[in-house]
Parts: sequence; C-alpha cells; structure tokens
Amino acid sequence: MEQRVPGKNEPSLEYNFEKAKKAGYDGLCLDLSVQEITKYREIHSLYDKFQLDCLINAFPDTPDDMQPLISLAKELDAPLMNIISGVTPLRPDDAVSCIRRWMKEAAEVDLKILFETHRDSLLNDLFFTLQIMNLVPEMRLCADLSHFVIDRELRLPLPERDRRYIDDVLERSDCFQGRVANREQIQIQIQFPQHKEWVEQFMVWWKDGIRMWRKRNNENATLIFLCELGPRPYAITDKYQEELSDRWEEALVIKGWIENIWAELEAE
Repeated sequence: MEQRVPGKNEPSLEYNFEKAKKAGYDGLCLDLSVQEITKYREIHSLYDKFQLDCLINAFPDTPDDMQPLISLAKELDAPLMNIISGVTPLRPDDAVSCIRRWMKEAAEVDLKILFETHRDSLLNDLFFTLQIMNLVPEMRLCADLSHFVIDRELRLPLPERDRRYIDDVLERSDCFQGRVANREQIQIQIQFPQHKEWVEQFMVWWKDGIRMWRKRNNENATLIFLCELGPRPYAITDKYQEELSDRWEEALVIKGWIENIWAELEAE
C-alpha cells in the first residue's frame, strides 16, 4: 500500500488499515527487518481496531536476527511468518544449519515460519531452492513465483522440466503471493493485452498450488494468499515517474480471481 510518489507524503497507517478493511481484505502484511521492529511494535492496536489479521514478511540479515522477529510476530498474533533471508551462502549445504536453527526457534513458541522464494535472498534461484528442499525436507515455502520466472527467464509454453520444477515448489508451499511477472519484468500490468499469456500461466499455478494445499489440509485450515504488488521500482513508471497502472485496483482484481479459484475448488 506504499505509494512512494516523489514529493508526496505516504498515507497514514490508520488510513491504510481502514482502506483494506473496507475493501474486504482479511488482513495486512508487514515487511520488516530487525531495524524496523520498534517502528511497528505499537501497531497492534490498529489490527485490533479494524479486526484484521497480521502476516509478517521478515528480512533477517544474520542468524541472530530471527529471535526478535519471532517475538514481534507473537506480539502481533501473526499466524505465520514468511522469511526472506539475507543469510545467503553459496552452497546449499551451508544453509542447512541456519534453516534448522530458525525452524527450531520458531517451533519453541509455536510459530509457523515459511521460507519465501525471493530474489537477493536465500531462495534466490529455482535450482538452488530445489537443492535445499531436498536437504531440508521439513522446510515449508511461501511461493512468490514471479521471482523464479524472471530469475530463470522462463519461457512460454513451459518446457516439461520447468513445469515439473514449479510443481515441486507448489507442493511444498503453504502460502502464496499474487504478483505476475514475465521473463524480463518482475511485475507486469495484469490487464494489458500483451501480458495475457503470463496472467493465464500464473492463474494455472495459483489454482494448482491451492488445490495441492487443500489436499494436504483439513477443512478447518486457513490458507493465506497475499495480494502483493510492490511500489516503484517494482511498479514500472513512465518518464514522468507515473505508474503505468493502478496497483490498488489490480490487487482487488487478483483478490477476486483467488476467491473465484477457491469457489471452483470447493465445487470440485
């Protein structure tokens, strides 16, 4: 919900909470590092006031960063926390000890953590991620597939190998994020006609991933899907620094798509 418009102030947090509530969202996600914990510690009252749930995308830069992030997640009653790790060893084997340490620390306070597929982080690359998945079979993921599309420059129609690899990621994912990429741009405008084939591909992935999740979970489980359309420079701008589309309206469109997918799977 950040705007990042040059020369303009950001809307207040309370304004954003109220806007999200009126639009029918169930919660709001915070992206934060250890350095931002103090800034967001008092935000609990807004979640209570607007009856919204909290999701946290956490950015730990060192192995020791996880404990304070876990503490904040518990304070805010977050049902889970997605990890975008700044601990990025070159070899998959060297990541195992940190992953298992963080999983143990979270389990001690009954907090579910997922490792997000994200560039410039531990799961920067699809192939690296697949190797870590084999090394730590108990690790669960949050799937933001846009990062793998642009990282691997995936092409359509998907080769069988890439389709199989993405299915493996979806099978391990317990949370999904809504952003559409193509092989050259991380966040494309979903209603531009030139992007239709990639929108259709992401719809297939989301439906497949949600179907897999439903098969693994009982009828009382809750799936979190995050409509995540980032501000500039995620959002492409013209020479006047104006975004090419309305991210708020696009997020509502994605929200509707996912609600429809859920209803279709309910009917199957």
